[in-house]
Amino acid sequence: MARPERRLRALEKNLKVLRSRAKRAQGEARKRLARLERQARAALNDALRRAEPTVRKAMAEAQALGRSVRAGVKAGVAAYRASSRRRPS
Repeated sequence: MARPERRLRALEKNLKVLRSRAKRAQGEARKRLARLERQARAALNDALRRAEPTVRKAMAEAQALGRSVRAGVKAGVAAYRASSRRRPS
């Protein structure tokens, strides 16, 4: 019966080694994931920081264009009403 017990001890030893390797791999994967998340967050923040002035400028231009269109329509309506068009009787 010594042989099965020796085999069991060897298997337990191998299991212990495998557990420690798995824990180490898990820790390394966790570190790698955290680093990748930080890098992605930094890249996103940089992109937002670079894009923000352009977006603000585009929004300001769109607002100015909208104001000018509204002013043009208002002026056109006023000119039409003030014109000497024939009014229906």
